[in-house]
Amino acid sequence: MNENTPVSSELPESPAVEPVAEPVIEAIAEAVAEAAAEPVTAEAEASAPAVAEPTPADIGAQLKAQFPALFTGGYKPLKLRIQADIQERAPGQFTKTQLSAFFRRFTGSTGYLIALSKAKMRFDLDGQEAGELSDEHRNAAKEELTRRKGLHQERVNAEREQEQLLNQQRYNRAGLLHDFERTTLTLANFCVLKGTTPEELPALLDLARKERAEAPPREERPQRPQRPDQRPERRERPNGRPQRNDRR
Repeated sequence: MNENTPVSSELPESPAVEPVAEPVIEAIAEAVAEAAAEPVTAEAEASAPAVAEPTPADIGAQLKAQFPALFTGGYKPLKLRIQADIQERAPGQFTKTQLSAFFRRFTGSTGYLIALSKAKMRFDLDGQEAGELSDEHRNAAKEELTRRKGLHQERVNAEREQEQLLNQQRYNRAGLLHDFERTTLTLANFCVLKGTTPEELPALLDLARKERAEAPPREERPQRPQRPDQRPERRERPNGRPQRNDRR
């Protein structure tokens, strides 16, 4: 029996955060981008001790601790040029590169995009309103959310189709093994009947036996107990009439 060509079961792993389309990156990242910082001199770089570079998650934890009104309690659309405010309130604590890496990840998260698509105002480091949110940025967030939803649905559909195909192939192999164990046909005739070849058959049967051994045992259905008020079956006389227990 010719089975459908198996589809690779290695589906691409879903990233924690979906990649943001280029037009959306330009629309959203510009909203929080800071002007270029002063270049670090070669002498200062050489004299600085080697320290492990903090990750965006580390930067986020520090920002939450210092500015909880903005970075805790759910996503809020950020004030424009928020990096300049951070550098002013926490001078020397964060580099431009560190903040840029954090905000690219932060503003590209699905949670932030949802907040951006619904909000009307932006917020500063103290959690206070700091300017209206433009329709351009709100619409860009909505478009990106729609794109991600479509990608997610495509993955779900692909995984469902893959699972259905694998189940059908297992079912076909189980049927092949069942028929092979009961057939009285010659090997050649059996293969012709099932649409396979003597060379392919052993591997299919081995896989079917392995799958049968690994399958969980079937649960037997318990018999339904007879209800106390249920009448017994009526017995019939030889002439076809119901037998009556009349007392005379």
